Amino acid sequence: MSDAGKLGVYVSVPFCRAKCSFCNFASGVGTGADVERYVGLLCDEVESVGERAAELGAELQRVVDTVYFGGGTPSLLTPEQLGRVFAALRRQFVVEQDAEITLEAAPGQIAENVLDAAMHLGVNRVSLGVQSFVDKECATVGRLHTEQECVAEIRRLRAAGVREVGADLIAGLPYQTRESWEHSLEVAANVGLTHLSVYMLEVDEDSRLGREVLTGGLRLHAPRVPAEDVSAELYEMACEHLPRAGFAQYEISNFAASEHRSRHNVKYWKREPYVGFGLDAHSMLRRGQGAVRWANADELKAYPAVSDTTDVGEREAFEETVFLGLRMCDGLSLQGFRREWVREFEASARELAREGLMVLDGERWKLTRRGMMVSNEVFGSLLETVAA
Repeated sequence: MSDAGKLGVYVSVPFCRAKCSFCNFASGVGTGADVERYVGLLCDEVESVGERAAELGAELQRVVDTVYFGGGTPSLLTPEQLGRVFAALRRQFVVEQDAEITLEAAPGQIAENVLDAAMHLGVNRVSLGVQSFVDKECATVGRLHTEQECVAEIRRLRAAGVREVGADLIAGLPYQTRESWEHSLEVAANVGLTHLSVYMLEVDEDSRLGREVLTGGLRLHAPRVPAEDVSAELYEMACEHLPRAGFAQYEISNFAASEHRSRHNVKYWKREPYVGFGLDAHSMLRRGQGAVRWANADELKAYPAVSDTTDVGEREAFEETVFLGLRMCDGLSLQGFRREWVREFEASARELAREGLMVLDGERWKLTRRGMMVSNEVFGSLLETVAA
């Protein structure tokens, strides 16, 4: 684990106005009563964090320099609910004055009083789930906004003084073409955003759209999902286009100038300590010479129970460093690890380099562009070797 001592905090708010067909997160539509009950449980979990850490024998750092409200759509909380969660956090932690505090939101779903309250409470970064700037593509997967509304929302946030405004885009949505994707990239690069995340559509059984694609179904516009090679080409277009527009790629899916990078997400990739609160939230803290990970339940009826706890020893830490460190465009240095583990890794990495998937740059191993597009397969090959 990194030597950095300050804590990152993640807060899960798993409610949306509508469930998108591609979504594979633990989220859904809830009533006002559901949200209110959940906020109460969430605050209780925050207040008991010291007890949970003590039970696990973990070191709980109380100084926090990043807070991330994810979802779901956290911007659907009322100002009063947001205030209660922040109050609980500040009772348990010292949130630094210059902390990065992020609120995820859907375009058109940040009420004026919520935005005012969020900024008053310290939110200085908003991440918008845009996914596409093409109206037809948004509508077919259940997004409730148009291009015009997205552009207006971004300009509104910047005018209100939100320091960092980012957006997510998905390559591989139904009806997406090279031309429509180029339009989304052009709008994203020129509308005033400071950060962009680009993901290839995940086709798996955890989303309604994914199940339709896997089973050859006809619902949810599944037959119009681009082929995998087309989605890969769209991703590569983003990797070429966005850096030319000032959005340097710093991780497989993330693009921003160095001063606009997501400090919270970098904590994950560098294995710095973090605590997650809420449904399906994950945590990792130091314990002795290693670390402990735990995950909350991913079903509302079971929350706030912990569903899984994992010891992270020296070998597990090496494996995590491999697949998390390689996500970063700066690559991975193997200094400080046991030589026999490094030899195992490098033998596999050289084979992957011969296939054009990895490269040794000085003392750092990096994924090539092609390697990034099949990163899961690369990580699987590496971990199969180092875990043998």
